[in-house]
Amino acid sequence: MEAFAATWVVRGFASTTIGSYTSLLPRVLAHFDRPVCLIEPAHVDAMLHGLLLAGRTAGTRRGYLDMLRAFHTFVRLRYATEIRALYGTAVGDPLDRFNRLRHVWDEPSRQLPPTVERLTAFFAFARQRLTVTSDYPAAARDYALLRTLYHSAPRLSESLRLERCDVHPELGPSGKLHVRFGKAANASGPRPRWAPMLDGLDRILTWYQSDIRPLFPDTTALFCDGHGEALKQETVRDRLSRLLDLEGRPASDRFTPHDLRRACATHHYEQGMDLLTVQQLLGHRHIASTMAYVRPCLTFVEDAWQRATLTALTGLAS
Repeated sequence: MEAFAATWVVRGFASTTIGSYTSLLPRVLAHFDRPVCLIEPAHVDAMLHGLLLAGRTAGTRRGYLDMLRAFHTFVRLRYATEIRALYGTAVGDPLDRFNRLRHVWDEPSRQLPPTVERLTAFFAFARQRLTVTSDYPAAARDYALLRTLYHSAPRLSESLRLERCDVHPELGPSGKLHVRFGKAANASGPRPRWAPMLDGLDRILTWYQSDIRPLFPDTTALFCDGHGEALKQETVRDRLSRLLDLEGRPASDRFTPHDLRRACATHHYEQGMDLLTVQQLLGHRHIASTMAYVRPCLTFVEDAWQRATLTALTGLAS
């Protein structure tokens, strides 16, 4: 385990990521009564079943499975020969196509992101709450953060690592965010990018930086808590959940911070932005990842057909 953890340092993972992995790996291995080289598919099935009964979400279960896969691959590649020589056993593969979890967005409750109309109503409610809340700075900060997630499509983890100097209103037609700690894939290290501030986000962040951020301690974090430290992801999820409770909409209208990123991708695609441009907006390396994010509304085909028909008739008329 120590040798595996050392590879995270070599590959350039952030210290917070390494700390998260270091705490997760023992929890994963605690589900088994044998060394990782002796784990079989039935043991993995039992772990996933136990997590499901404990109420763990699909994302959490996938996190356990991904950590097990990474550690088992490390042991197999680095120590398979030594294990065979010492114990006379081969390192098998406990993961097969039957115990691979679906992505979070494959769950029925996450088939479609919130619609434009739903988010318009939500942000109107959140804006109205600013006039009556007892904690105006925190509510205004949450409003600016949620609008950032929707209009510029950074991941929540990326947004919370933004610093005040990362907002560049002078770049491009409407300004850009310098996402310096973009999520890495396949241990590639941080992947920075420039995210455009679309749909008036530049004005929102200008208001936030001039009127709201000075109400918090003078630190570098763009979205911080009362101590000046960057907000935690769990805090943002909890505060959004409480805001949705106050809004009082049915359970089907609830959404998560990550759903705002999915909504941004989907709504821009519905409005005519091509997939390659959406890919650049989201910071994906592979177009397949972008395609999994884009979930158009149920009438998307009919709407596209009507637009195409109208364009054709207009051309004939001229």
